[in-house]
Amino acid sequence: MTRWRERAQLLNTLGIQFDLALEAHDLLRGARGGEVPGVMLEEEELSNATVKTVTILNEQGAQNMGKPIGTYITISSDALKINNHAEHAKLSDVLTSNLQKLLPLSSPDDLVLVVGLGNWKATPDSLGPRVTGETMATRHLFGRIPPDILAGVRPVSTIAPGVLGITGIETAEIIQAVVERIQPKLVIAFDALAAGDVSRIGTTIQLANTGIDPGSGLGNHRVGLNQETLGVPVIAVGIPTVVNAAVIAHNVLESFLEQ
Repeated sequence: MTRWRERAQLLNTLGIQFDLALEAHDLLRGARGGEVPGVMLEEEELSNATVKTVTILNEQGAQNMGKPIGTYITISSDALKINNHAEHAKLSDVLTSNLQKLLPLSSPDDLVLVVGLGNWKATPDSLGPRVTGETMATRHLFGRIPPDILAGVRPVSTIAPGVLGITGIETAEIIQAVVERIQPKLVIAFDALAAGDVSRIGTTIQLANTGIDPGSGLGNHRVGLNQETLGVPVIAVGIPTVVNAAVIAHNVLESFLEQ
């Protein structure tokens, strides 16, 4: 417990917050020496992945965790970083089934806006724009192509709004304008996350129904993207791509002392 408290104190001193709710929960539970009031943890072991769901139940849990009330699903698998199409297909099924738990859509005709957050000029921050580049936009096809050809296809729009340093416009301002114009039923925002351990890089996916605060993991807070600011539900999907250097140094020294 002392080790967890020391780590929590270091992170607090450095002003570092974990984007992964699971890591924040593990740290808080370790420092407290027991369960976190207002927070529930569920675990599921699959053949190819581990799924852990952190649910912040009330304001007490939100205050303890420093995150909004909601559901945070973490999918972990070493197979994510292996170039194996068959394994990735299996993990896609795991991702799909867990994403469906969070979807508030009531009709197959509901428009979804896919947002790729981040800076396409910086490799660690380019996850969001790369996702939108691989996502097929279909909204413009409806009304122009026979309905039978579009059977099973949902209207989807995509946008990679860039970052304030490139555009001179707050990301939230761009997305708010697009949402107001096209009126989607749901926004799914993809973003790179900051983790608390290098083992999380490329092996973890977090889904959350609470929206997202761009840049929060690096202390570069921007206007949040959530139902309050956009007027529609926002699901955040993130993958850790960076770890603070001070955290890496602390983890290395901690491991050395343990050995």
